[in-house]
Amino acid sequence: MQKRKLGTSGLEVSALGLGCMGMSHGFGPPKDKQEMISLIHAAVDRGVTFFDTAEVYGPYINEELVGEALEPFKGKVAIATKFAFEPNPDGGVGPNGGPAWNVLNSKPAHIKEVAEASLKRLKVDVIDLFYQHRVDPKVPIEEVAGAVKELIQQGKVRYFGMSEAAANTIRRAHAVQPVSAIQSEYSLWYRRPEPEILPLCEELGIGFVPYSPLGRGFLTGKVDEKTEYAANDIRNSLPRFTAENRKENLALVDLLTKFAEQKGATTAQVALAWLLAQKPWIVPIPGTTKLHRLEENIGAASLILSPADLAELDEAAAKVEVKGERYTEAMEAMSYR
Repeated sequence: MQKRKLGTSGLEVSALGLGCMGMSHGFGPPKDKQEMISLIHAAVDRGVTFFDTAEVYGPYINEELVGEALEPFKGKVAIATKFAFEPNPDGGVGPNGGPAWNVLNSKPAHIKEVAEASLKRLKVDVIDLFYQHRVDPKVPIEEVAGAVKELIQQGKVRYFGMSEAAANTIRRAHAVQPVSAIQSEYSLWYRRPEPEILPLCEELGIGFVPYSPLGRGFLTGKVDEKTEYAANDIRNSLPRFTAENRKENLALVDLLTKFAEQKGATTAQVALAWLLAQKPWIVPIPGTTKLHRLEENIGAASLILSPADLAELDEAAAKVEVKGERYTEAMEAMSYR
């Protein structure tokens, strides 16, 4: 697979990464560990060199999985992980039945504690890319960037990233410690980064990593209003995934499917190729737990869309009004701060 540089920082990775969250967290019960290790190995064999995890996924078990799976490839792949959350002391239940991790904490001391713990779970000497998972309004972003800068100076972190941050916050952080990558949701059915975030990334030389590039599976064309999810699948709580909204949103999938048929590709491949065509410093991280889906997604890197193709897709997509918010109000409140 061809490589891409995430901005001007020097971080070079495969054009498509692998989001590992769903292997342990968020989309039903955790999958079999050995099967997921085999899947991660298959990704490496097929040229994927960029893997995404976070301490909160599980919590902890996803980092442990990724660390064990990628230990044989130390120095040959890049692992991104994240800080910013801690368990809710007032209780609450997370998607896997454990305590809810919905309290933000980006105090410098906490960031450094998370880094030390993540290094051990990932079985590495340095974290390749360390994202602030969500902006903590209680801690000035300059202090957050300064804490990561110290970790970089100590050789414990290579690159600093931010997730779902607002443009002005990114600019302030970047002035203290250059930000190498912004990770935010971006796809044909969620385009909020386009007006401000992508232009800012271009201006400052920051790479962009779209998460949920396939709309949490919806843009694969394998989901409809009759699809049922496991009890602890986060999609059960998302407004965009009510049966009524899924039925309405199939209009977008239908146009993607028709376009894909013309190209001899799959719906998912078109959705990913569209992202890859937006900017040369964009690296989507589709997640999967199935080998055939992994291979399908990787195939998107070879699908070249012309300017005319992109114009056709944009024109068609503009005619479809996506129904339902992507997150609950409480979840959305943590973004773009």
